[in-house]
Order: sequence, then structure tokens, then C-alpha cells
Amino acid sequence: MTTALRVLALMLLAAVAGCGPTEDHGEAASSCAGAVRYENRVYLPAGEIAFTVGERLGSAEILECDDTPGDSDTTIPQGTTGAYAVQGREPAEAVAVGDTAAEARLMEVG
Repeated sequence: MTTALRVLALMLLAAVAGCGPTEDHGEAASSCAGAVRYENRVYLPAGEIAFTVGERLGSAEILECDDTPGDSDTTIPQGTTGAYAVQGREPAEAVAVGDTAAEARLMEVG
């Protein structure tokens, strides 16, 4: 499975499993599904927002994630994928990630 497909599968898994912000003793907890790290910043999927992919910046690290401890089938393995600039935005606030520019999805600092 390509890295881009793995990221997409993780996002779909999170949506189907109901992962995301949840209440935990009055504090919100966020899902780690789909999270990547680029230049020591963690980015989360931005959703369906229009954007234009720019030049390739390097590689982003897909963070290992286990939102459901005790269920080894839902652990997201660590990996890497391409990181791309987003036109009109600084990399410190948003990047696009995917194996190719055409497959890249918008990610924003989380």
C-alpha cells in the first residue's frame, strides 16, 4: 500500500470509527489519525478545503498512532510521505502531503 493510500485509509478509519475530538473528564482529546510531522511541527488533516499544491519541500513523517489501546488492528504504523508547499500559505501553518503532488492532501498545524 502506498503511503498516500495509507494516510487516506487512516483518515477513513478515523471517520468510520468515530475518532476525533472526544470528551475526557471535561477536556477535549484529539485523534492522532492522519497526523504527520514536518520540520518538527505536527500537522493534522484540514478537511475539504480548496488549495493549490506548490513545490516539493521534502519528506514528512507519518506519525504512529494508536487511538484505541488494546486493539492492535487499529494501530497506524510510522512511515514517510512527500511534503509540498501550499500556494499562499507558509509551511509553518500548512503543507500538503502525499506520494505525488496530484495525490497530496492539505494538512494544517495542529
